[in-house]
Formats: sequence, structure tokens, C-alpha cells
Amino acid sequence: MSWSQRGRMNCSFLLPFLLGIPLLWPYLMATGNCKTEKAEHPGGSHWRVKRDWVWNQFFVQEEMNSTNRSIGQLKYGIDNEKNNYQYKLFGDGAGSTFVIDEKTGVLYAVQKLDREERDHYTLRAQVIDATTGRAVGTQSEFSVRVTDINDNEPKFLDGPYEAIVPEMSPEETSVIQVTASDADDPSTGYNAHLVYSLLQGQPYFSIEAKTGIIRISSKMDRELQDEYWVIIQAKDKIGLPGALSGTTSVLIKLSDVNDNRPVFKTSLYRMNVSEFAPAGTSVGKIMAYDNDIGDNAEMEYIIEDDSQTFDIITNHETQEGIVVLKKKVDFEQQNNYRIKAKVKNPRVDEQLLKYHAETSTTIIKVQVGDEDEPPVFHLPHYVFEISEGRPRGSWVGTVSARDPDQKESPIRYSMHITGSGEFCIDDNGTIFTVSPLDRERSAWHNLSVRAGEQDNVEQISSVPVYVQVLDINDNAPEFSDDYKTYMCENAGSGQIIQTISAVDRDKSIEDHYFSFNLSVEDTQNSSFTLIDNQELVLASKKSLSSTYPS
Repeated sequence: MSWSQRGRMNCSFLLPFLLGIPLLWPYLMATGNCKTEKAEHPGGSHWRVKRDWVWNQFFVQEEMNSTNRSIGQLKYGIDNEKNNYQYKLFGDGAGSTFVIDEKTGVLYAVQKLDREERDHYTLRAQVIDATTGRAVGTQSEFSVRVTDINDNEPKFLDGPYEAIVPEMSPEETSVIQVTASDADDPSTGYNAHLVYSLLQGQPYFSIEAKTGIIRISSKMDRELQDEYWVIIQAKDKIGLPGALSGTTSVLIKLSDVNDNRPVFKTSLYRMNVSEFAPAGTSVGKIMAYDNDIGDNAEMEYIIEDDSQTFDIITNHETQEGIVVLKKKVDFEQQNNYRIKAKVKNPRVDEQLLKYHAETSTTIIKVQVGDEDEPPVFHLPHYVFEISEGRPRGSWVGTVSARDPDQKESPIRYSMHITGSGEFCIDDNGTIFTVSPLDRERSAWHNLSVRAGEQDNVEQISSVPVYVQVLDINDNAPEFSDDYKTYMCENAGSGQIIQTISAVDRDKSIEDHYFSFNLSVEDTQNSSFTLIDNQELVLASKKSLSSTYPS
């Protein structure tokens, strides 16, 4: 070994300790295997001598730009004073990447090497007797290792990254882990030992230097900012001088939590509704806003004063509150309403109840619109009584209607009569007879009285009027039948020959009782006797043959 080689060895051992990084110097040397070889004596006789292969354990640094770099020397343990021995090289890269000086055994690298492509080569050496062309001893196998330099920067193979984390998450919450890789040799110094740092993202985020785990360093509100771009840097050689670096970006999005209560856009809503509007009519809409999104922004509207006239229905698609009528309104009874409504989120996590301790309220004022309504009768129907036979123009009764509107238009009355025209009505709603009434012809009369506004003839309403004709005793009794009586001539005295009855078309509370008697002349001359209480006609004591016509 030359002094220059020894000097290089000493420097190579001292330099790593000076730098604090254990580097392998390319010319570290080791002793090879010793073998007993069989050689031929120049005189022709065979004799054994001990011959050893001596070589350096070869290392070559990658990316060296110079060519024909000496990386070590192979030596076979025999004298070569006559220069008739030659070294031959075989194996990986022999002749193209590596060459050997045939006389000295010095090994050269003739190409620039890249450890990341190939980190070692296996070669074989052979000594040839140039005179005879025969091999001297056996081949020896050795390797050339390519040592690493820090020529590769860290790379984030999976970047750029994207992560989602709930807003308002506490500090130290893990967001995502980023990982970089370095193609350099991790066993050579710190060439592939990485440290991570944050170039952009403070003060909201931090990163663990060794693991690349990104954590939250302060609470964030999605409603103020919903996403952040974070720039991460990875440096090799644990960040020491000469380190290479690589960067990647991380898009961190904040997912929504229900940390906002809904709030009305205005404290007062004004609406109008017609008094003609039926129940279920939509009166108007109210709207609150919620800074949250998705399900967290769902709202529910409630009438706080428990109105019996109005209700609020939530439209879950538009998140609007629809005010509807629960029952009809009447301008003349109440022409305005004041409703207090509130809004809330229907589903709130217990951990977020503190954000919903208060509820937003609003006032809804509803004005009822006055409509031109038809007259209204004081009664749903009228029943009058009048005795039959009263003269024309007799008073029957009076109906009354009014205009429910504020203008109180005068009312005109008219009559639609079912049957003959026996009644009339004046402007005051008084009904009179047109002709005398006969209970026996019609005991009830059904009338329809109309009331119309004088200022608007189209506004008309009607009411049924029932007139009962009361009975007077204006009809004489009548026999129930036109009697024709027959009897045998030998009928005995006192024998019943006919029963008679009568009817009266007049009405009586009790059953009618009729009195029957014979005329005066028939009483004196008749051969018959009438018994009233039994309604019987009996034969007299006289001889029937002398008085009954044959």
C-alpha cells in the first residue's frame, strides 16, 4: 500500500467524525482470501507454492464525473519480475463499466455510476501467464459497491393531499399524515433521514417533524373560512447543511357542525288575508337564516302564542315558514292579528346545546282585508203564524237583514214564492197577505225572501220563511158518505138498521164530537128513531109497512 493510499484512508476515517455523519469512504481496504494454488515450475516440474489473492474491498462513490477513476488494486501473491503475468477481468460491467490494468491489477471505473440504479457489481479476476496463455491459479470473485451521496431530494408521491376535519375541533386534533420518500441510502449518514416542517398554515396547523402528522393548533370556524392551503416541506439529512428538500400542498376543508342557531332576517313581517279566504289558505312566508349548511341548517318554525287562527308549516326544501289559516277570519269581528313566531334547529347534539340556548323570534302582523259581503239575515230561518180567512193585506211577520260591511249599504227585500202568489213583502221586510188564506187548502207556505244591497245589486242573500195557517171553525160537519139504507119489511122495533158518521175539515186539538138528530118534521112523522150517543138509527114501534115506501 502506498503512502498516498494510506493518507486517503486516514482522511476517510476522520472526516465522518468531524462532520458527525458516518460516511463510507470509497477507498476503504480489506484483506482478501488466501488460497493455496498449484503452479508449474519453469523447468517443467509441478510444485506447490502458497499464492494469495490480495485486494481491496472496493467502493466507488456514485455520480463521480471523472473517468478512469482508480478504485483499488487486485494483486495475486506471486512475483511478476519478468512481466509475463496478466490480469483479466470478468463479470458485471467488465470492459464497459470497469477495466483493469493487466500488468498492475489496478481497477478503474470508466463510467459515472448511479447507486439508485445499481448499488453493487460482482466481478471476477484471473491471472494469465502471457507466455503460455495458461491460467495461473483460480479465479477470484469480488464486488464493487457504489456508495451513496445525497443526490435525491425527498418526494411526496401521494401529494397533493386533501383532508376534512370538523370545524371547532380542539387543539392537537389529528388532521392527516403526509409521507415523503427519499431514494438515497438510509444507511449512509442521514441522506434519507427526513424531517417535516410547515411552510404555510400557521397559526392554525402544526406538523410533527418526524411523523409528518398534521395537527390543529387553534380552533377554526367554518363560517369565517371553510378551507385552508397548507404547504409542507420535507428535508433530508435531518435538516443539516447540504440537505435537499421537497414540498407538497394539503387542502384542508372544514366540515360543518351545528354551532349556529337560526336567526330571522327581520323582526317584523306584515301580511294580508281576505276575509273570504278559506281555511288552509297560505297567508305569507317567513324566512330565517342559518350559517350552518346541510342537515345542520334545517329549521322548524313554531307559533309561540298558540294561535287558534293561524299556523306555520315548514317547507323543508326552501327552509321557509309558510303562514296558513286554520279557520276563516271576519273583518267585522277582528281586522288584524299579531302573531309571535320562533325558529329552531330540530336536531342538535348535546355537546352543541350551548350554541342554541336562545331562540330567535319575530312578530307577524296580519291585516284582514274587508270584502263586499252579501247581506246577513238575523235568523237562519223564520216561522210565522196567521189565522186563515184574514183579509187581504193582513200582517204575517217581518224579516231583517243587514250589510256586514262597514259601509252598511241599505237593504232591499224581494220574495220568491213557492206556489201561488198569496204573499208580498215591503221595503222594511214585512210580509203581508195578498188574499185570504184557507188552512184546508194549504196549512203551510214555504217562502224564500231575498235581501240585496242597494249599492251593489249583485250582493244578494236569501232566507227560508215558513208560514203556518191557523185554523178557524169555518166548515160545517159533513156526513162521511151518501147513505142508502135497506131493511126487511118485517124488521122488529128497536132493530139497528144503519150506523152513520160525520167529518169536519176544521182542525181540532181533540177529536171532533158530533151531535146527530132528526129534523122536526121527521121527528113527528118518522117511523125511525135516532140514538145520538151510539150513532145508530133504530126502527120505531110503529108498523113499518104503513110508512116505509114500497
